[in-house]
Amino acid sequence: MFSKKLSNLTAKAFNSRFSAFFSILSLYILLSFLIRLVFLIWSSKDVEFNFIYIVRIFFTGFIYDFISGSFFLFIYLFYLLVFPKKWIGSVVDKTFTYFYLAIILFVLYFSLLAEIPFWEEFEVRFNFIAVDYLIYTYEVVENINQSYPLPLLITFLVGLVGLTFFLMMKFKIFRKTFSNYIAFKKRSFFVVPVMFFAIALGFLMKNKYADFSNNLVDNELGKNGAFSFVAAFRSNELDYETFYPKISDKKAYSVLKQNLLQENQTYTSAKFDDISRLTKGNSEQKPNIILVTIESFSAEFLSAFGNKDHLTPNYDQLAKESIFFTNLYATGTRTVRGMEALTLCVPPTPGNSIVRRPNNQDLFSVATILKEKNYQPYFIYGGDGYFDNMNNFFGGQGFTIVDRNRGNPLSENIKTERFQIKDNEVSFENAWGICDGDLYNQAIKYADKESRSNKPFFEFIMTTSNHKPYTFPKGKIDLPQGDRNGAVKYTDYALGKFISDAKKKPWFKNTVFVVVADHCASSAGKWEINIAKHHIPAIIYNLRQKPGEINRLTSQIDLMPSLFGYLNWTYNTSLYGKNINKTKVGEERAFIGNYRTLGLLRNNLFTQIDDRKRVKQFTVSPTDKSLLEVNFKNEDLVSETISYYQTASERFKNGKMKIK
Repeated sequence: MFSKKLSNLTAKAFNSRFSAFFSILSLYILLSFLIRLVFLIWSSKDVEFNFIYIVRIFFTGFIYDFISGSFFLFIYLFYLLVFPKKWIGSVVDKTFTYFYLAIILFVLYFSLLAEIPFWEEFEVRFNFIAVDYLIYTYEVVENINQSYPLPLLITFLVGLVGLTFFLMMKFKIFRKTFSNYIAFKKRSFFVVPVMFFAIALGFLMKNKYADFSNNLVDNELGKNGAFSFVAAFRSNELDYETFYPKISDKKAYSVLKQNLLQENQTYTSAKFDDISRLTKGNSEQKPNIILVTIESFSAEFLSAFGNKDHLTPNYDQLAKESIFFTNLYATGTRTVRGMEALTLCVPPTPGNSIVRRPNNQDLFSVATILKEKNYQPYFIYGGDGYFDNMNNFFGGQGFTIVDRNRGNPLSENIKTERFQIKDNEVSFENAWGICDGDLYNQAIKYADKESRSNKPFFEFIMTTSNHKPYTFPKGKIDLPQGDRNGAVKYTDYALGKFISDAKKKPWFKNTVFVVVADHCASSAGKWEINIAKHHIPAIIYNLRQKPGEINRLTSQIDLMPSLFGYLNWTYNTSLYGKNINKTKVGEERAFIGNYRTLGLLRNNLFTQIDDRKRVKQFTVSPTDKSLLEVNFKNEDLVSETISYYQTASERFKNGKMKIK
């Protein structure tokens, strides 16, 4: 009886106004099933053929396929529900239906076909690698164009769409769609259940629910490519364990703990995966700290590194009066990587920066240490900090937010103060935010405010002027708008004026300034690391000690721990960064990554790992930092490199970076 009713209901669905909808949804589910079956046969050598597992693969896959197909067609389904009965079959109805379904079919076929080369290379569904492709549009289009005959590929997809339309017309599917004058009430009988289940399952189902076994291929077979793509986009993470070389967790932590420990530190726990250390200092100083992070400020802009254009006279002079780091390397190629390195002091884990990932609140960071010393931390940014999830990240670590708030709220679970930069406080602004001069005025404003409370303050300032379109206030420098050199020179001018203005304040004598780049102006290369394009300057200015140069190899993640060392602080730390002055000679290292390729630089050797589980080592030229691959491998450096990245990824993924 039930099967007969179901059969009648199905017949009604496919012979009604919803004929085209259910036909294309069924086609998508069928093709997804066939793709899954092909992948199962293709990767049979890696599949665990357990009957229960196989049943679960296809059952789970059906649910993901239904959700994805329903959302592809969701707009059309809603259209079928609300379109007036009297206009069914009209020119408007036919035009919208043909146009929308043609686009949807093109996208469906493209997404299904794109899964084949992706599976061939990685033996997984779409993940953050696929999401990452969207960031590098030019490289991806060029790669597709060189790998496949692009005109032929597009013609083939258009042909598939045309063939589908031809078959739908032959089987009178469109005739039924345009001739069934069904009333709204009866239409809702078909629409509401589909919408309900699609929305409910869309919210309830997570991609991780397909990970039911220890067999990676079994898990991936149960997923849907489109659903996995969206899940990867939302999570912003490339799983280390799946794609990168590994050693045992115990060995990884053993190697890590051996390399993290400084001469003035002791571990506070005997647990193998606890990296908490007590750092001992004496005669602590607690000055105010202003950290200026300059957008895209390469070392090559400075005269100290050979620049002849005199773009940075203020920074050059400050460097002579400061602790000047001449051999410092940025961890990544984006602002969020610099923020991650300076606040979390952690190697650049694969995929996207932790700044942009979910569940990144209450992490052990420099703010944890600063707040224990009774500092009030600020994040001051000239744009809307909603961009790149900056406000949620900094707010989640307890920073007070100062930004060009344009109505984008903080996450509900983040409780922090947020102040808006008002229109009357802005003299110049472009797409990225207010000019550096206006931004530094905000820094002084809140420094004045905190100094009156007799409480030390910490300001993390993120500038934007040295960024396309390279525009800035007129009349400040002698170079034109829209030019990189002009933006660099204005950035330097604004920094010099900021220090000059700060000197007039009563809090200046008790304030230390750290000025560093977030990353270089250009970091060419995606698959391979260009070490020279990660070289950035940093200074610590206004310390109570003689200026000098730090020529030892230093990572961006070491800058703040080194500052804490200069201040002689005693504190507990779970940071990966080290005080360069308490690091043994020969143990200096720098971490450099670009989404998928990660590496560790030590002396003249660069050890590189990537998402194909490959390990390579290169000798590094002392002059231009070019790389030459070597046949031998220093296994100790391989283990050290893996231990840093493996444990950092594991600690964030499993919540071990959270404040205890």
